[in-house]
Amino acid sequence: MLEGAAAQWLRVETLGERLGALRLCEPEAVARMRRSLERHGQLAAVTVFTADDGVEIIDGFKRLRAARALGWSALRAHALDVDVVGAKIAVAFLHERCGLTELEEAWLVRSLYRDDELSQAQIGVHLGRHKSWVSRRLLMAEGLDEAVQADVRLGLLAPRAAVELAQLPRGTQRPAAQLVTRTGLTVRQTAQLVGELLACDSDTARARLLCDRHEHPGPRAAPRPARRARTAAEWILADVATVRRAAGHGVQLRGTRFLAGREHHHSSR
Repeated sequence: MLEGAAAQWLRVETLGERLGALRLCEPEAVARMRRSLERHGQLAAVTVFTADDGVEIIDGFKRLRAARALGWSALRAHALDVDVVGAKIAVAFLHERCGLTELEEAWLVRSLYRDDELSQAQIGVHLGRHKSWVSRRLLMAEGLDEAVQADVRLGLLAPRAAVELAQLPRGTQRPAAQLVTRTGLTVRQTAQLVGELLACDSDTARARLLCDRHEHPGPRAAPRPARRARTAAEWILADVATVRRAAGHGVQLRGTRFLAGREHHHSSR
């Protein structure tokens, strides 16, 4: 059984992605990670835990997928001594500063509520959130059309745009998302569109508005500039910050002390 904060080498083929459904991992982001691994090697260890049927990733899904694409045989990993609920809660705390998207938070809450059968009050205690926050995230996850969520996972739709679309009746969400992706609306423009659709007095009026926008789209937004890849120094600083956040929490998870140790120095593959 894996335990402790010391980094160890684990075979890529043994690492599972059960919790990957809780995170966004767009192909573009994986491609950036692949370029980083090729150039700098593995700068930050992945975080894992031991489940009933094997070792599962908590943090490092892009690194794992990029390593597979490169044909790497092993990755450095830190293990947390937690169960699956503790692992999900660790996802939130490990990303407290850089932040999960609202949609990722919603997926996490839904998983704890539906899969692990925690009450909304229990989830709030574990995550340090008010019950009303938990309720809003749960409503978002369960009210947003699955096809729209799939577009976000594929990188076709911005997470914040999906959050705006979640306000619409479920039957309107998918055609509205198609309009957003085909015409290149920004998040702000998506919010304006949602406001106009909510002001319609019927499904027929909303469908007519969407049809009109498809036929007469406004000017396309300028493409977003490519995100600059992190330098080796920035990766190391980010890893150090993660250690400090995790060590500072020391959160109690079902009788197990959550302390995520992370290796601070640069180490190549």
